[in-house]
Amino acid sequence: MILRLLPIIILTLILPDLYIYFTFWKKRSYKQWKIALAFLPDFLLLIGGIILCCNETLSPKNLTIIGIYLVIYMLVALPKTTFLLVDLLLRLFGLAWHPIKKYATPIAQIIRLVVFICILIGTFYGPTHLVVKNAEVKSQEVPESFNGYRIVQFTDLHLASFEHHPTMIRTLVDTINALHPDMIVFTGDLVNTEYHELLPYITDLSRLNARDGVFSILGNHDYHTYARNLTEAEQAKGLERLKTLQRAMGWDLLLNENRIIRKGNDSIAIIGVENDGKPPFPERGDLRRASAGVEKAVFKILLSHDPSHWKRKVVEQTDIQLTLSGHTHGMQLMLFGWSPSKYVYPEWRGMYTENEQSLYVSLGVGGALIPFRLGAWPEINVITLRH
Repeated sequence: MILRLLPIIILTLILPDLYIYFTFWKKRSYKQWKIALAFLPDFLLLIGGIILCCNETLSPKNLTIIGIYLVIYMLVALPKTTFLLVDLLLRLFGLAWHPIKKYATPIAQIIRLVVFICILIGTFYGPTHLVVKNAEVKSQEVPESFNGYRIVQFTDLHLASFEHHPTMIRTLVDTINALHPDMIVFTGDLVNTEYHELLPYITDLSRLNARDGVFSILGNHDYHTYARNLTEAEQAKGLERLKTLQRAMGWDLLLNENRIIRKGNDSIAIIGVENDGKPPFPERGDLRRASAGVEKAVFKILLSHDPSHWKRKVVEQTDIQLTLSGHTHGMQLMLFGWSPSKYVYPEWRGMYTENEQSLYVSLGVGGALIPFRLGAWPEINVITLRH
């Protein structure tokens, strides 16, 4: 994960320093030791980023170190990057810098303060600020017997991220059960790296209760491939153990298969595929196998962890009316409805519809890289079917 951020980290550390040096300091002949001292934090952050890339396992301990690193990085790099952008804009529009340059240091300190406050909120408040979001899916193909049928979706627990917030899972379960759903679905990424993360929470997660059951699928993290300290055989063994534990909790784990839910003469189908993502994420979904035996006339709900699967293999290629996904987290950062996630995933949050086929993307609950959420709060989603 930190490897994907490394190009941004390198650019935001090196470019501002080079710009400041050649634009301001070199002309004024600052002493070399002062310049070296000013650049030292950036150099140490670069070395630290490379070391983290080489040793990244996404274990709870490793995640804590990554979190501390990113906090220090933002406090150091963001004010300098902001200064670079402001100075370039002033020069672009031919505005003089000197009238406001005396405010540069106070502005940098204000930026650091704002960043620090956001970090505090995202670290200590964000991971446990659980919200419930409601959505409706209206379709003539929803059987009348299922009009008002309520599905609670939750996703992306990444249980290692709750090491410092262990009561969050109990709160999550109590909140879901209090909604009295007809069905509960979990759309992947139960753990960050290994099945061991699940062990402290088995009792609480086993309490999830819905009239028609709890259904789950696997996400890219559940395959244990992020546990780079394990051999392929150990990863496969860990995956099988995770599957066994989910079933022992009373969850119906769907591995490219389906279940039919009946009410009188009416029925709907729940189809679950294994993770089907674009590289570097695994592509193990098999829609043909997962849909085997489902009648064409039945209203179909697909559980697929990665929302990119919808455009690639569901829309216009199947008659599946509703797909439920997670995976994006909104990159765990959303400000006034904007998130950098939108530049990576065209469908990253909420409801999308094309040709009467719908996709709902949940922002999830846990944290994949660090236990941090700002704006993209942990969420439970209630999807109500309407005829």
